[in-house]
Amino acid sequence: MAEFMDVHHGMQGITGEQLLEAHRADLAIEGEEQVHFKQAWADPQSGEVYCLSEAPSAEAVQRVHKRAGHPADEIHPVPLTA
Repeated sequence: MAEFMDVHHGMQGITGEQLLEAHRADLAIEGEEQVHFKQAWADPQSGEVYCLSEAPSAEAVQRVHKRAGHPADEIHPVPLTA
């Protein structure tokens, strides 16, 4: 299973509760695509939201995000970690 970091733009003012709600929406359906969302981060000022996941493909990550109502603007493979 590969790791991916995805980015959502334009979410200025997102609250902790809204981030948690979006993350829970992903978690509720992630298994249907064999995706596991590990963590989510947000910067309310810039409007950037980041999600780290394990998935069979970037397309699987995007399918979950789209179905949950918040498609990713960018999805990047994470081939190396330390």
